[in-house]
Amino acid sequence: MSGIWAKYNALLEAQPLLTKALTSLTGFTIGDILAQNFVNQDGKPYDVMRTVRLGSFGFLIHGTTGHYFYGFLDSKLPGTAPMTVATKVAIDQTIWNPIFGLMFFGYLNLVEGKSFEDYKNKIQADLKTAVMGSWAVWVPAHTINFAFIPPSQRLLYINSIQIGYNVFLSFLGNKKVEAADDKKES
Repeated sequence: MSGIWAKYNALLEAQPLLTKALTSLTGFTIGDILAQNFVNQDGKPYDVMRTVRLGSFGFLIHGTTGHYFYGFLDSKLPGTAPMTVATKVAIDQTIWNPIFGLMFFGYLNLVEGKSFEDYKNKIQADLKTAVMGSWAVWVPAHTINFAFIPPSQRLLYINSIQIGYNVFLSFLGNKKVEAADDKKES
């Protein structure tokens, strides 16, 4: 196991962006596999393309933006003093979290070939749930993250927790939304 850890750290040092993107691909892929096999009890067969969509989001969006966002945050707010940690958590949850939600739902909307109207409906229906659901997991997780995890390991730590959180995101991201017109008629 120590050999795998050493190899991961060597890759992280040599190619941080690619390593973090691959780590996020893994986390989002595993999260969706778990969601489809153990959470969704809708009787539908396993959807490989759904897993590909979630995994590609991890690789293309989560890993890359996380690399830059957390690097920026650490550069502007260095250290682990309690006020610094609290400020990082607050910024993460009040600014980054909603932006992340917009990117997540937008990416899924795009790769599923849905309309901008569908995207707006999804945001109206589920962004608040995603952001508020995030607080239960990520406020304590990021308090630990910013206080104790070395900056180079942040995305690995996040993705370890993200696997469980991705079950929630996978469920929410693939939940059907009524069109605004359908809601008005009800």
